[in-house]
Amino acid sequence: MNRDVLERLSKDELIALMLAHDAALTAQIAALSKRVGELEANLGRPPKTPDNSSLPPSQGRKTNRAERRAAKRRKGHPGTFRTLADKPDRIVEALAAACPHCSYALGAADQPGFHAYDHVDLPPIRPVVTRVHRHRGACPCCRRTFSAAAPAGLPPGSPFGPGLVALILHLHVTQAIGFERLAQLMDEVFGLTISEGAIANLLARAEAPLTVAAEQIAEAVRHAKVVASDETSARVEGKNWWQWVLLSSTAVYHVIAETRAARVVTGFLQGATPEIWVADRYAGQAGHGKERQICLAHLLRDAQYAIDEGDIGFAPGFKKLLQRACAIGRRREALKDSTLAQYSAELDRRLTRLLAATPTAIAGRKLARAIRQCRGDLFRFVTRRDVPATNNGCERALRPSVVFRRVTGSFRSLWGPRLYAAAASVIATGRLHRKSALQAIRDALAEVPVFSSA
Repeated sequence: MNRDVLERLSKDELIALMLAHDAALTAQIAALSKRVGELEANLGRPPKTPDNSSLPPSQGRKTNRAERRAAKRRKGHPGTFRTLADKPDRIVEALAAACPHCSYALGAADQPGFHAYDHVDLPPIRPVVTRVHRHRGACPCCRRTFSAAAPAGLPPGSPFGPGLVALILHLHVTQAIGFERLAQLMDEVFGLTISEGAIANLLARAEAPLTVAAEQIAEAVRHAKVVASDETSARVEGKNWWQWVLLSSTAVYHVIAETRAARVVTGFLQGATPEIWVADRYAGQAGHGKERQICLAHLLRDAQYAIDEGDIGFAPGFKKLLQRACAIGRRREALKDSTLAQYSAELDRRLTRLLAATPTAIAGRKLARAIRQCRGDLFRFVTRRDVPATNNGCERALRPSVVFRRVTGSFRSLWGPRLYAAAASVIATGRLHRKSALQAIRDALAEVPVFSSA
């Protein structure tokens, strides 16, 4: 506001203007003071690391390795050798023609002993090209024209067979090889010329059979008694999406969605309600099962952060309690049900005593408040042998997808994440049933049932 405008204002208007300005300054000062207080409170707090938070190990700061001392001379031990192949493709008998010392002519009967070893190599890899001649003509009887049917397994259309499709899918999904490098690899290793566009079309056509197989997997997870879940970020067409994994003891299902909200899980379940839901404390993971088992690995990291911050009232004892619970869980198979029930009651009593203590740090108080709200969800795995203590299985299932995201950057189409999620579901479930990634993809493309032992 310039000088001329101020001179035209009345006395009351000037006073009102000054009061309004004073009120705005007071509000700004209050907001800044609050922010300064928050920043000062965080000055003495420990940094987040993979050991005390959900920060991935790749983002943790690695310390320099200490200089190694000169190793003492150790006593030797027997070496190990590669096991010989059970069924070698061919056997070569290397016979000496003459004695190397006196040149005496030798025969096979003179050299019964031998030293066996395997020589392993790859032959030149070339695609098998099958030319199909579909004959046509006119019927001598009715004079109508006809064409011969395509041979089984050799349909017209795309020239690329299911074996090649499965290999390209395998290399793209499990090895995170992008289209440009895939085309180069096909040319240099397999002697096959294929464009990036042809690879994209080939993968897009594979979406339908993979989706059918993935839906079988989803149905198995929905009807499981125990389901675990987790999520990680994904990039689709330059936007932030989320990749969810939901798994049971026999199936692993992936879905990539635009949101991290609970409605993704609700839509997946389609009204089904598992007996136990295993997850972390994220609100979107709550309320999907009749009961919940909270991941103790997450709680152990939270307890460690509170300890790093200086809490001595709650976090140290709580960490020891969680470690004892995990140790009991590892021995469940050798313990009786009555013994497990006693252990569960003991853990609950110790937790009650710990919650009565007074935390001495902000993180400790925050953790204690959270545990009071979910204390009934900590030790369900002790008496339920089919319930894991953590959702580490989900984190392991998501790890390949994190690597894929970091290597390839993102999905550049909307069908890309659908195809990837279906393929990841097929591959992960196949491995649970002792199938290789390539075999699982082959079976899905051939519409072999997902849970078949074939």
